[in-house]
Amino acid sequence: MEGLYFNINTGYLDALIRGYRNGLLSSANYINLTQCESLEDVKLQLSATEYSTFLSNVGGQLSTSIISQHATGKLIEEYQYFRSQAVEPLTTLMDYISYGYMIDNMALLITGTLHERDTHELLDRCHPLGWFDTMPALCVATSIDELYNLVLVDTPLAKFFRETVTAADLDDLNIEIIRNSLYKSYLEDFYEWAGKQESPTRENLQSLLEFEADRRIINIALNSFGSELTPEHRLALFPQFGSVWETAAKQLARADDFDQARIAIESVGIYKSLFDSSGGQSIEDHFYRREMELCKAVFTQQFSYAVIWAWLKAREQEIRNITWISECIAQNQKERIQNFISVF
Repeated sequence: MEGLYFNINTGYLDALIRGYRNGLLSSANYINLTQCESLEDVKLQLSATEYSTFLSNVGGQLSTSIISQHATGKLIEEYQYFRSQAVEPLTTLMDYISYGYMIDNMALLITGTLHERDTHELLDRCHPLGWFDTMPALCVATSIDELYNLVLVDTPLAKFFRETVTAADLDDLNIEIIRNSLYKSYLEDFYEWAGKQESPTRENLQSLLEFEADRRIINIALNSFGSELTPEHRLALFPQFGSVWETAAKQLARADDFDQARIAIESVGIYKSLFDSSGGQSIEDHFYRREMELCKAVFTQQFSYAVIWAWLKAREQEIRNITWISECIAQNQKERIQNFISVF
């Protein structure tokens, strides 16, 4: 019965998303891209894929940033079409997905406002998926108190802001702490909502969110060495769910150097090889690889709303791959061109 109602409300979008998933670049496509000698060759190879004519209106000389910008634009158009066709609970899920981008945009606008940066420049740098109608109003705030009140009243992030941030916190020194506090509140609220959904949406979303929580805990720990953060402050910034939280959070919060953090992280089974740098892999590469494994697993399930998030993450990784390959070609660094994360 659950599957019947799923198909009535979301069957069209589910089929469309799975069709787009089948249109992701294949291993053969990546082989062809890595053999390109110029960005024009990259454009030609991509024209034979689902990207088709996305660069057809580009005049002048191609650059990596132009390719990345237009590929992202195509992703945004597709995602916004999905959003226009969605019904509950998919609409709420897509709202939650957008909140993460809104937090990054908010941090950018707060930093720019504090430094009196140009309004149009700030808005141009904001991620389109994190755009909301009242965002331009934040750029005309004339004081910290006014900016804080605008955020509390006029943005979808008000409920997270109200719980974690005061007007006195809005300064350069605290901006990253504010970002991490907002993410903590956001992820915990998202996780609570996901736990109320039907199976398999519940399990799929929770696995993706637990990974996101793990990644944020590890990054906070590794990036806070030498800072003024106490172990208690670090622990307060950690999302309170996921494998790392259950196994190694307190040990990570007390870690004073990289080796202590590594020992704590490697005690969590799924991250035992996180610091394996063979093949030139970074910690971020391991995270991206793990994320793609989870996204692949989501697509093996039927009647799951989580496919929209899995598809979005897969497309974002694909764009990172295209950008990396294009940059290696542009800079004539072909020996590093294979250092991308395969999606499917």
